[in-house]
Amino acid sequence: MRIKRKSIIKIQVEKLYKIFGKNPDLAIELIQQGATKDEIQDKTGSVVGLDNVSFSVNAGEIFVVMGLSGSGKSTLVRCLNRLITPTSGHIEIDGEDVLALSQDSLRALRRTKISMVFQRFALFPHKTVVENAAFGLKVRGMPKKERQRLARETLEMVGLGAWGNYYPRNLSGGMQQRVGLARALTTDPDILLMDEPFGALDPLIRREIQEELIQLQRAVNKTIVFITHDLHEALKLGDRIAIMKDGRFVQVGTPEQIVSKPADDYVASFIQDVDLGRVVTAGFISHPVEPLPMEQYNAAAALRQLEAANAAALHLINEDGRPLGLITGQDLRQHGDQPLDKLMRTEFPLAQAKWELAELYQLFSEGLPVAVVDGDGRYQGVVHYQDVLAALSANSGGPALNGQPNYQLNTPTETAASPAAAVVL
Repeated sequence: MRIKRKSIIKIQVEKLYKIFGKNPDLAIELIQQGATKDEIQDKTGSVVGLDNVSFSVNAGEIFVVMGLSGSGKSTLVRCLNRLITPTSGHIEIDGEDVLALSQDSLRALRRTKISMVFQRFALFPHKTVVENAAFGLKVRGMPKKERQRLARETLEMVGLGAWGNYYPRNLSGGMQQRVGLARALTTDPDILLMDEPFGALDPLIRREIQEELIQLQRAVNKTIVFITHDLHEALKLGDRIAIMKDGRFVQVGTPEQIVSKPADDYVASFIQDVDLGRVVTAGFISHPVEPLPMEQYNAAAALRQLEAANAAALHLINEDGRPLGLITGQDLRQHGDQPLDKLMRTEFPLAQAKWELAELYQLFSEGLPVAVVDGDGRYQGVVHYQDVLAALSANSGGPALNGQPNYQLNTPTETAASPAAAVVL
């Protein structure tokens, strides 16, 4: 489960079109009549870049746009800061109409609120690393001493504090991309637009930089629109993912939603080889809990609830919602005359909601359900090993219908006893 944030919309895009060519109005009319991208190009000579794209991005969210070459993802990200002017539609940032901005206001937006990180680094070879990182502040007119101080602080943040006086030619590709990221962050923008930023890196360096971006985002909490053609990168980084094809969004959802319920065969073809154990989280498949009221707190009532839920065990939680221990049905039946706090096992399997399924495997060694807690340590629900098997069955070679996985996440398997039971102490 991804970290929950207060939902404040930072970027709002509605009915965005971009037509490259001399007949944009005719092209849009044909789109609305159902013509394909190729048909429109044949009839008008125009190329459809974006086709009726609408979405929003929340503050502090990493919103990943993924698609193959020519799908429109780079066109989209450049429309957000008007490096490309849309043919029609609406773009709002913090409620401000970007398409209505004057050139002076647009420059101010780019200098203060939005920064962009490119695939090819775009560093100045004749400037030192610290001068590259400070460039945005120089454009703002900040004095040299102050901008270099801020730039060096940002370089420390991306692990390049000792490299400020070197030149880009002295750095590896991964280090150069860190400089590009530092340059974007030095101006302290609200929004980062990242267009295939790791696409030119070797696979091992790419994974390393991905991890660093995740850690960095926890510290700076920027709103990020991240463009990639790599599904695994999208699944790793994205709070939500939009999959593009022919200039339009095919599906938008969390990584778990994308891999568990692909919208069509096109999306299903992307996710067919994905290791769900590295994407689906404990929180996503956990069963919600109906705690037993405190006034009913006794072994007999706990056993009734356990049997009614067809559960193998139940967790005991305190008034703050934090798990204290676990009691099995066998313990209740054999020692039902004892208080629950005497019967409970204080050592029991527990997982964070954000943990990947692959991190849960070893927790089932004793056959007990796993308690799932949120970021504050409060009881969210339980996961049984059958739930994990069901979630992983989508790419096990079993049958599927219309490209859909052969399971439903968040639904207990009929063959397994549900472990969703808890008692409040």
